[in-house]
Amino acid sequence: MAEITTLFWDVGGVILTNGWDLNIRRRAAEHFNLDWEELQERHEQVLADFEAGRLNLADYLNRTVFYRARSFTPTEFEAFMFAQSQPHPETIAIVEALAGSGKYLVGAINNESLELNLHRIERFGLRRYFTVFFSSCFVGIRKPDVAIYRLALNVTQRSPDACLFIDDRELNLEGARLLNMLTIRYQSPAQLREELQRHGVAL
Repeated sequence: MAEITTLFWDVGGVILTNGWDLNIRRRAAEHFNLDWEELQERHEQVLADFEAGRLNLADYLNRTVFYRARSFTPTEFEAFMFAQSQPHPETIAIVEALAGSGKYLVGAINNESLELNLHRIERFGLRRYFTVFFSSCFVGIRKPDVAIYRLALNVTQRSPDACLFIDDRELNLEGARLLNMLTIRYQSPAQLREELQRHGVAL
């Protein structure tokens, strides 16, 4: 087995809470008194373009929320969206230790819209840990498309069997495995530490 030199991480659901998932959208619908089914239907119609960077946040909100007059402003809605992001401190501590060791190339492979992704990178100081970000909004490809993992391998020039990808969703791991990357399905910080050690990743 090749020695692991590269660690690719999902962000939402692993290092941070999810940025704009089903539960957060439902919370927004309740907070702003929106029709949940209508919001969800409109969200699904534009999700691919939103996360692939083809639709900016202002246009997304015009399509999903502000297609008619509201009693609140886009600025208020954006502030609510951004405020939902929270860190997972125990997992961040693991990433910090691995990045600080100098033994591994540490990068992100995540699905996220542009403005939210940039906000989360800045707010939580993710540049301190990640050398490179293969975010869907930057590269125009979304997990679980195998192309996003192939791009990460090509850009970093790493052998797939020397790369380990961590994600909390099984479907997203399948694409990485098709290219012979090693994977861990994240469930908890303790489980992650155990599986990293099993793969020979020194903490």
